Amino acid sequence: MKLNTTFRHYADTDGSSLQGYIRTTYNDLIKVLGKPYYADDDGKVTAEWAIKFIDGPIATIYDWKEEQTPMGEYDWHIGGKSKNAVLFIKELFKSAGINAFVKEA
Repeated sequence: MKLNTTFRHYADTDGSSLQGYIRTTYNDLIKVLGKPYYADDDGKVTAEWAIKFIDGPIATIYDWKEEQTPMGEYDWHIGGKSKNAVLFIKELFKSAGINAFVKEA
């Protein structure tokens, strides 16, 4: 079954938590998702993307407790309200032609 990976940028991530990881680079994230929209004030997150798949879950991708945004290959955190966030992120990167390792937490 092919998933509809059409998404829009989304800001309401209340209730989301760590669901998995994606090993990729900052530049590949920008190619697929555009520029990050968020960096928090307490220094735990330096870059975050939050999206809502049209026919699926809310998902976030973010770094965690890094002093600066990782530019090279890094295990970015995937957040969401269910493991479906991981499945949709995996399919999104696959459909964009980016070979990223994705796993559940």
